[in-house]
Amino acid sequence: MESARRHQPEALAWYARAGGAALTYEQREWKARAALRAGHWVALRDAIDEMPIEAHRDPAWTYWYGRALDELGKLSGARAHFLRIAGQPDFYGLLATEALGDYATLPEPAYKASPEDMARAERNIGLQRALALYRLNLRTEANREWVFTIRAMDDRELLAAAELARRAEIPDRTINTADRTQIQHDFTLRYLAPYRDVFRSYAKDQQLDEYWVLGLVRQESRFIADAKSWAGARGLMQLMPRTARWTARKIGMKKFNLRDVTDVETNVTLGTSYLKMVLDSLGHPVLASAGYNAGPGRARRWRDTKPLEGAIYVETIPFDETRDYVKKVMANAVFYALLDGQRPSLRVQLGTMPAKVVDDSEDKDLP
Repeated sequence: MESARRHQPEALAWYARAGGAALTYEQREWKARAALRAGHWVALRDAIDEMPIEAHRDPAWTYWYGRALDELGKLSGARAHFLRIAGQPDFYGLLATEALGDYATLPEPAYKASPEDMARAERNIGLQRALALYRLNLRTEANREWVFTIRAMDDRELLAAAELARRAEIPDRTINTADRTQIQHDFTLRYLAPYRDVFRSYAKDQQLDEYWVLGLVRQESRFIADAKSWAGARGLMQLMPRTARWTARKIGMKKFNLRDVTDVETNVTLGTSYLKMVLDSLGHPVLASAGYNAGPGRARRWRDTKPLEGAIYVETIPFDETRDYVKKVMANAVFYALLDGQRPSLRVQLGTMPAKVVDDSEDKDLP
């Protein structure tokens, strides 16, 4: 498993030598990922077959089993697997939809909370308590109250609560609450985009895809301007102090003070500038997304000695957090584009990762 995590070509052979040894779920997942990196579709199919039954309900392994069957010419079996997850609003649901020859669309019809729905939400004592706590800037307590209150709500109640949070300018509760709906959806709430004009302006200045930037910020901070992570990252684009100072020097920002990093304009200026540097260094949004989360050096090392399909690169990222992060950022970008009337292709956006180069010393100073 460690060999597979390190992307060593010997990994599949070492798994074969293990024979019928009892492997954990995680060890079997990495056997499948080793097969993916090697482009060995029979080994991938067999590795997924060996996984416990819950793996066959996982969208990731449902998709990759379908891809294995497709690559092996088993088209009806592949189609059946893609149909199981197509239309789901996530990374592999989007890829499955495209594998069936369709484009992703937004759920129709969108459900908008009625005045009666909103009146009930406004009378809900738990939501009232949470909103009062938010007004007192007791965010931790407010989040707990909110999550407890919405735990058993149906879709209509959730969307009313999400709209209540939007009106109160609490974007993380808006997004997270709308994200819980199962049948009735409102993607304008699920993919809220506060400070849209700011992001559009700075994305244009840096020649970055606006939807990708929004997708990244949605994952980083849920658009909470003064967000602070346990590691010390701050603001909308979750800049670490060292990264913020380094970027400020690089772009010649005068009189920068770390206290200003949660200011919207300052944070977006520094965040988009740094993201552009990472993108220019790594050459692809998938690599840059991984680099923004785990560091550019790691994203660069995770490439293969040959060009690699973007979806395979993402699925074989060794860090669970970064793998999940990149999937969500890239899927988020698709949904923001859909809300703007575009017809994006996730597979096209994932593209192909360039191969490693012998002298891989470029831009080593990026934090």
